[in-house]
Amino acid sequence: MPSAEILTIGTELLLGEIVNTNTQVIARALRKIGVDVYRTSTIGDNAERISDIIKECLQRADLLIMTGGLGPTVDDPTRQAIANAYGLELEFHPDLWDGIVQRFSKYGIQPPENDKQQAYLPAGANSLPNPRGTAPGIYLEVGGKDIFSLPGVPLEMEGMLDEQVVPRITAKYGLTGVILVRNIRVDTIGESQIDTLISDLEELSNPTVGLAASKGYVIIRLTAKAENEDLADALLSELEGEIRKRLDGWSDLPGEGEKGN
Repeated sequence: MPSAEILTIGTELLLGEIVNTNTQVIARALRKIGVDVYRTSTIGDNAERISDIIKECLQRADLLIMTGGLGPTVDDPTRQAIANAYGLELEFHPDLWDGIVQRFSKYGIQPPENDKQQAYLPAGANSLPNPRGTAPGIYLEVGGKDIFSLPGVPLEMEGMLDEQVVPRITAKYGLTGVILVRNIRVDTIGESQIDTLISDLEELSNPTVGLAASKGYVIIRLTAKAENEDLADALLSELEGEIRKRLDGWSDLPGEGEKGN
C-alpha cells in the first residue's frame, strides 16, 4: 500500500483563525482506500518554506496531498512553490483561463487580471477540474511520486478529493483494500490500568490498538487493514471480543463498539 502525507497551507491556520478540517477529511478519505498516512503538516503562505516541505514530504511518502494557496492573490504561493521545488517554469493554459472567464460571465462579471494567476501550472502538471470554484487543482508526478494540490475552501476541496484525487490514486496503485477503525469507549477505568490489561495487544501490527484519554473516559481505537470491509470487520470483531473479555468487570462498556470507516 502507498504511503501519503498531508500538507495544509495558510498563515490563518497557524494563527488559529480558522479550524483545519481539511486534514481530517483527507485522512479519512485515504483511510477508506487503504492508504497509510504517516504525517500531516501545516505551513504558512511562504513559497520558499512550502517548496522545502514539499521535497521533504516526498522523500518519505509516495504521494502528497496539499490544500490551500491556489487563489489569485499575492498570498497564494502554492503553484509557484511547487514549480520552485523541482526547478519548473509556470506555464499559462488558455483553456483554464477561458473556463475562469466563462464562470465569471454567468454573473455578468469580467474577472480581474490577477485571476489569470489561476490559469498557470508548473510545467508537466495537469489541472484538476474544480466545478465549485475558479481555482483548478494541480496534479504533478515527480520521479514516480504524486503531488495533488487542491484549493483550501472545504466545499471545493472535498468535491475534488472525491471526484479527482481518490480515483487517480486507486487506479495508479491498484488499490482494493480498506482500513477500518472501531472505537470502544471506556468510562470507569483509567488509561494506565487499561494499558496494563491489554499491553500485549497494543503490540499487534494488524489489527492495531491505540489508547486516547479524554476527560472522564478513554477511547480504545482498533484499526484493521484488509482486502475488503468484511474481512477488516471480522478482524476488528475478534480483537474487540478479546478486549472486552479482559476488561470485563472493570468498566461499563457499551453493548457494541463505535464503528468508523
